[in-house]
Formats: sequence, C-alpha cells, structure tokens
Amino acid sequence: MITGHCMCAAVTVQAAKLGPDMNACHCDMCRRWTGSAFVAVHGDARDVTFDGPVKTVASSEWATRGWCDNCGTTLFYRTQHDGSYGIAAGLFDQLAGRAMNIEYYVDQKPDGFAYAGDHRRMTEAETLAHFGISEGE
Repeated sequence: MITGHCMCAAVTVQAAKLGPDMNACHCDMCRRWTGSAFVAVHGDARDVTFDGPVKTVASSEWATRGWCDNCGTTLFYRTQHDGSYGIAAGLFDQLAGRAMNIEYYVDQKPDGFAYAGDHRRMTEAETLAHFGISEGE
C-alpha cells in the first residue's frame, strides 16, 4: 500500500498501486490551480482512497479536481469517463526513481519550466487528440 497526505495531514490517500511514471500538465487551468505545472502519478479509481475534508469542483465537462478543504493542497484530477486519477505527486514520499513520462500542453508552458529527460511532449492539439476530446469541450 502506498500512502500519502496533504500539507496539514487532514487528507490522506492510500493506493494499492500507482502508475510507474509521472506526468506534467502545463495547461492554463493546471497552472492557475497549482501555481506551476500539475505533476501527477496515475491511479485507478478501484485502487485509490482519499479520506478527510476533500473538496471538489467540476472543472470541465470531462474532469473534476480535488483539494484539501483545510490547507488547500492540490490532491487530484479525476476524469469523468473512467474515474481514473492524476494524483498530485507531492502527496507521496515514496516516489524516488519515477521518471517523467509525458508533458501535456507544452505549447502553453512558460519558457522557464523544463523537465529533464527524453519523454513525450505534447501540444494542446496532441493532448486533446490523445484523450479523444474535441476542441472547446
């Protein structure tokens, strides 16, 4: 079991398993939400449990975002169609050794944001196509 928590520890997360890599999203919404890129690990809804004062907002037609209602820590991004989570990587202490897998919306990232390594970097159009989302949804 992999465990983590928000900054004040009021919200805890437990995951039976997490994806092997990390992803980063540079879209305007993620940058406003986190103050930077949203860096996440993948979690399946069947394997993940959040406990504590979690607040959510439907941030688009196809996703919900969650945060701790006590301290404001960003917790997750969850897709409506399959319930999969992008869980904030900063919640976990046990992520050493995980590499960056994909950066989304690289055409919206500030020039000073740079992740090392040879991984996939997708523009907005490529990101939307990857997730099967029509422009403007």
